[in-house]
Amino acid sequence: MTIRIGANPIGWSNDDLQEIGGATTLETCLAEAREAGFEGMELGHKFPREPHALTAALAPHGMACVSGWYSAALLRRDAQAEMQALRPHLDLLKAMGATVLVFAETSNAIHGDRGKPLAQRPVMAAGDWAPFGRRITELAEMTWQEGVRLVYHHHMGTIVESEADIDAFMAATGQAVHLLLDTGHATWGGADPAVLAARYRSRISHVHAKDVRRPVMEQARNEGWSFLDAVLGKGDELGVYTVPGDGMVDYTAVFRALPGYSGWVVVEAEQDPKKANPLVYAKKGVAHLRQSLREAGLV
Repeated sequence: MTIRIGANPIGWSNDDLQEIGGATTLETCLAEAREAGFEGMELGHKFPREPHALTAALAPHGMACVSGWYSAALLRRDAQAEMQALRPHLDLLKAMGATVLVFAETSNAIHGDRGKPLAQRPVMAAGDWAPFGRRITELAEMTWQEGVRLVYHHHMGTIVESEADIDAFMAATGQAVHLLLDTGHATWGGADPAVLAARYRSRISHVHAKDVRRPVMEQARNEGWSFLDAVLGKGDELGVYTVPGDGMVDYTAVFRALPGYSGWVVVEAEQDPKKANPLVYAKKGVAHLRQSLREAGLV
């Protein structure tokens, strides 16, 4: 597989606050995604969850099914119980030919709670990483036996947010567990995504590309905003995330730190579509990714 550019529908319709972009149809999302130059889509709440229906939705637009987010609860249950909960989602991804599973621990996460500032996010005790790492490694080994690589999504408002969290997570997990490098979450979490890319190159199998508006990020930190308030932006202002090329992330540096990368690069820049026209921003993001990949020598 060479590098392919995909999209997450969250730029059209928000998954955590479904009224944001709620009126945007799946057909509009897919048609505009194709017009912008995307080759595949990750799943969102408006997508069918049955293989034939999903194929019927994607095929007219020439779209592949890239993957789909899965909310895990491995802090509360063992790997076998998690696999039982995961099974319908995993089987759908397999039926659609997807080879990566976007996975995040959310049993105590706060990113979907507008009433909680990010400063209140859960933090793992040092002694808790090892047992958590064993459970997720066991699960990742099971999914990999079925041909789907578990890629862990570090995320604001969760137990794997900061650079130190990512380092602890990677140290606690085995080689079957790979990392989803998210440039926007890394940056907001205080890490340099290019440094993370170089450090964990051998275990990075999926990339989410979203940029960060530095002034909004700093205001959110200083004023104690919740994750969703920062994403949506206060009043008429734009939110913290945007598409590649519209913020502070150096994508050429990130891709130079991923020599030989083969797989998907997915634009996942959640914004309020009433403030940020999805098609306009999608086209900007695709153009910047293509330029950055060329400059990095990956295409």
